[in-house]
Amino acid sequence: MIRNPRLEEFQMDTKPTHRSGRQFLYNEEKGAVLGRTPESWGKIITFYLIFYACLVALFSICMVTFLQHFINPRVPRLQQEYSVIGTSPGLGFRPLPQDVRSTLIWYKGTGYESYKYWEDQLIDFLSVYKKKGQTAGAGQNIFNCNFKSLPPPGKVCDVDIRGWDPCIEENHFSFHKSSPCIFLKLNRIYGWRPEFYNDTQNLPQDMPVDLQTHIRNITAFNRDYANMVWVSCHGETPADKENIGPISYLPFPGFPGYFYPYENAEGYLSPLVAIHLQKPRTGIVINIECRAWARNIKYDRRERLGVVHFELMIE
Repeated sequence: MIRNPRLEEFQMDTKPTHRSGRQFLYNEEKGAVLGRTPESWGKIITFYLIFYACLVALFSICMVTFLQHFINPRVPRLQQEYSVIGTSPGLGFRPLPQDVRSTLIWYKGTGYESYKYWEDQLIDFLSVYKKKGQTAGAGQNIFNCNFKSLPPPGKVCDVDIRGWDPCIEENHFSFHKSSPCIFLKLNRIYGWRPEFYNDTQNLPQDMPVDLQTHIRNITAFNRDYANMVWVSCHGETPADKENIGPISYLPFPGFPGYFYPYENAEGYLSPLVAIHLQKPRTGIVINIECRAWARNIKYDRRERLGVVHFELMIE
C-alpha cells in the first residue's frame, strides 16, 4: 500500500479542528455550552435582565416626569397667535344642513315631517345642555355664575336653558309656527379673553342702533351687565332686511363675559344665544348675517371673520 504523506498531514490537521468545534458547542468534561458553564450563563443572563430592567424603569420615570410637568392634556401646546385658530374666534350656527357645503335652512309649511330634521338636529346639539349630570365631569363643578359672581378656580359656569323659552324642545323650537329659532355659538379659543364694548362713549359707528341703545340702557342700570360679547343679526340686503321681520335674542343679545376665558375645564359648556325669527316672510330666500362684537374680534365679511352667514327659506 502506497502512503501519501500530504493526505496524512491534512487528516492530522483537520481532526483537532472538528474536535475543538464540538467541544465549543458542548464540552462534556466541563459541562459547558457555547463555551460557558450553566453557572456562567445564569450570571450573565441575570446581569442583562437587571441592566435592561433598570433602563426601562429609568425611561419610564423620565417620561412620567416629562408628561406631568411639561405636557398637560388640557392645555394646548400652541395657543393664541401661535395656533392654527388664531386670536379671533369665529361664529357658528345650529341647526346645520345635511350638505356641509350649504348654509340654507329650508322646510315646507308647519307639518311635523317638514321641520323634523331641523328639530332633531337641535335636540341632538342641545342634549349635553339638558343632561349635564350625565356628561363626564359635569354637574360636579358647575357654578351658578352671574355678572357679579364669577366662577371660583376649578368651577365652570352653568348654561341656564330656561332662558331660551320659547326656543325649547317642548315648543318644537317654534319651527311649527313658521318662526324658527337659530342658535349661535362662539368658537372656543383657549385662554382668549374678550375686550368688551362696554363704554357707551366709544361704541363702533357700524354697530346697529338698536344694539347701541340696549348697551346704553343696560349700562345705566348696572355697568357690569355690559361685559358681553354682543351679537347682532340682520338681513344682508335691503330686501332681506325688510323680509326678515323682528328678531329676539335669548337669553341675552350676546355671550356673557363670565364664561371667559375658556380653559378646557371639565364640564365646560359654551354659552349660546338663541335668535328667534318671529315673523320672517315665507316663500322667499332670506340671507341673514350675524356678527359678534368685541374689540379683539376681527370682522371681515369676505373672510368670514367674526361673522356667520346662513339663509332661511320657509315655503
